[in-house]
Amino acid sequence: MRRTTIVASILALGLVLAACASGTNGATSRSTETHTHASGSTADSVVELRQAMRKLWEDHITWTRLYIVSAAAGLPDQHVTADRLLRNQDDIGNAIKPFYGEAAGAQLTALLREHILQAADLLAAAKAGDSAKVEATKNAWYANADRIAAFLSTANPDNWPRDVVAHHMHMHLDLTLEEAVARLQGRYADDTVAFGEVHDAILEMADALTAGIVAQFPTKFA
Repeated sequence: MRRTTIVASILALGLVLAACASGTNGATSRSTETHTHASGSTADSVVELRQAMRKLWEDHITWTRLYIVSAAAGLPDQHVTADRLLRNQDDIGNAIKPFYGEAAGAQLTALLREHILQAADLLAAAKAGDSAKVEATKNAWYANADRIAAFLSTANPDNWPRDVVAHHMHMHLDLTLEEAVARLQGRYADDTVAFGEVHDAILEMADALTAGIVAQFPTKFA
């Protein structure tokens, strides 16, 4: 399912870019020049959205990793790092406002902030060896991921099926959990490998989100 989803997302984005780049056979020289300029602008706007979406979610995993490192070691920058990580959730919410409105952006931010705060609680419980709290917080964390998936699917049901978005979110949580546990246990080689997998997975999700927005709002990229 994961491979199918990734391929579908990449193909969807590729078709948009290909359509934007194609010319019109038989058109006059002036018409061709105009079309090429317009399609170039369209392709640029899609690429810009893709890059911006990737940057937001790369920030998400980067600041999450820095928080894991700081919290695990009890470093003095832990709270500063947490504040910066939470600001990223505002950034992600703001990014969807041009497409889905102010209320939707605020709702996504709230869900993502809950995602981060629950992750921090889970890390603290694991560090303290509180297995009961670990289990309860982990369950709440995955439930939040399902709410994020439901929210995104409701916003764009044709392009972001709920089960597909939930798969991406659960993959993100699974891999982040592997990363955090490896760090807490001092398995630093495993920790770095896990972060590489977190990075790959988040780029797949970011690209799927981009493809969905382009497909849902084609006139914004015309």
